[in-house]
Amino acid sequence: MYFIGVDLGTSAVKLLLMEENGRIANVVSKEYPLSFPHPGWSEQSPEDWWKQSVAGLKELTKDFDRTKIGGISFGGQMHGLVVLDENDNVIRPAILWNDGRTGKEVDYLNNVIGKDKLSAYTANIAFAGFTAPKLLWMKENEPELFAKIVKIMLPKDYLAYRLSGVHCTDVSDASGMLLFDVKNKCWSKEMMEICSVREDQLAKIFESYDVVGTILPEVAKELDFPETVKIIAGAGDNAAAAIGTATVGDGKCNISLGTSGTIFISSKNFCVDSNNALHAFAHADGHYHLMGCMLSAASCNKWWMGDIIGTNDYATEQGKITKLGENNVFFLPYLMGERSPHNNPDARAMFIGMSMDTTRADMTQAVLEGVAFGIRDSFEVARSLGIKIEKTKICGGGAKSPLWKKIMANVLGIPVEVIESEEGPGYGGAVLAAVGCGVYASVEEAATKLVKVVGTEVPDPALVAKYEERYNKFKKLYPTVKELF
Repeated sequence: MYFIGVDLGTSAVKLLLMEENGRIANVVSKEYPLSFPHPGWSEQSPEDWWKQSVAGLKELTKDFDRTKIGGISFGGQMHGLVVLDENDNVIRPAILWNDGRTGKEVDYLNNVIGKDKLSAYTANIAFAGFTAPKLLWMKENEPELFAKIVKIMLPKDYLAYRLSGVHCTDVSDASGMLLFDVKNKCWSKEMMEICSVREDQLAKIFESYDVVGTILPEVAKELDFPETVKIIAGAGDNAAAAIGTATVGDGKCNISLGTSGTIFISSKNFCVDSNNALHAFAHADGHYHLMGCMLSAASCNKWWMGDIIGTNDYATEQGKITKLGENNVFFLPYLMGERSPHNNPDARAMFIGMSMDTTRADMTQAVLEGVAFGIRDSFEVARSLGIKIEKTKICGGGAKSPLWKKIMANVLGIPVEVIESEEGPGYGGAVLAAVGCGVYASVEEAATKLVKVVGTEVPDPALVAKYEERYNKFKKLYPTVKELF
């Protein structure tokens, strides 16, 4: 039997075909555009997601026996607002996770409603990327469109809806909306009232491994799939990536270097950071997790390489970097504002420390190190809670760089494990599909059996000491310059 994981990312949808034993049989990626209609805004067309997903599913399975496809599940970009009218038409382009337009609404939620109340209602405070502030923005700025809303969805759930006809979401993705009572895994009545939404507009809630339905007959016909294919709820991209790296159970850690960067810590028990610098979310394994998220990670390197120095030869540029821990140039990685731990949509990136002998390689190195330092900011919050993180796994596009993994291991001072499949959310989605179809009894069993560590980047004590000194300088930069933003 085959299982499909659909990773609905910010720049592309990546589809993965997995066999029961965990072997990846095929991977296909389909890109779509990203729109920035105003500075700090970020939007996409849900129809683009659907068209490219359908094309990708056809291409993914064309050389395989489609009668053996058991289920489809998802890992998807979180927090995006997708709204449908009474005829199931998308009302406006989806407002994405990295959209920064909701500063006024976030200020209202955090400072008028109050962070203590928000944390009590949802276990989190308001961030610019979350879904609830986007709804308040629509209510204020697009009242006619807001009045037409019949269904409120997250990005991956739009695909699940088009595939199954079921208006669904899962607990991990719902956790990032600021409408969800994470501790009790239900919609928050208080937050619905604050945001002027009704429960019937919100999706039915499932655990990530639950079957929400089967593929619609007309979709099955178009794809040449059997009508028995099950649609499984899936998870937010970070929770799905955590499944794909076996970051399940208690006290496990995963770092994802995708468009955004995250540090993800799994827990069997519900817990909240008192300062809400880390998100407290439900996990796709049926339990909970803490997560720190920086809005620009691998995207910083992509921006630097492509837009600034004009090359896509990452390996050659990184090959020029020879003096780790000795760079005098620092980079603040806040190209799209920042979430964890600063919660400042107005923060911006900057280089500091250049001199006449600064080289192109120094600048490239500073970008890689700046992202690693940003991840460490959240790592330090977790440590302050008494959480002992002895090692971490790593995934995402940035994880393909040996140099970046080495920098990460030495900035954090812990071993960084590389797994056999670095497909992250797509692989996690396929694992959730296998669990939903009954091949494995639990997510933990499936992840433990299927995910294999194939290498470890061990920190060098001398380099750890150098990076400790560099980090202590880095962490002073944001407080010093934040008034400039």
